[in-house]
Amino acid sequence: MFGPGFGWPEALIILAVVLIVFGVGKLPQVGGALGKGIREFRRGRAGLIEDTEEEEEEEEETPKRKRAAKKLTEGKTKAKQS
Repeated sequence: MFGPGFGWPEALIILAVVLIVFGVGKLPQVGGALGKGIREFRRGRAGLIEDTEEEEEEEEETPKRKRAAKKLTEGKTKAKQS
């Protein structure tokens, strides 16, 4: 259910260990902290993906800008020569 090599028996064993280590009273706090950690991880991953995509877009635009700048400078030099 949870992926290859991890199913209900493993999940129950992990839950039992968590209950023994932290106790029933701390379980909501542990769950909340785990949820916050997962959210932060997802936000960080999403930010990293956005940054990577922006860099790729900038790399694609750079040759276009260089060609446009070259055309502009060529046009100016031709106009000066005339």
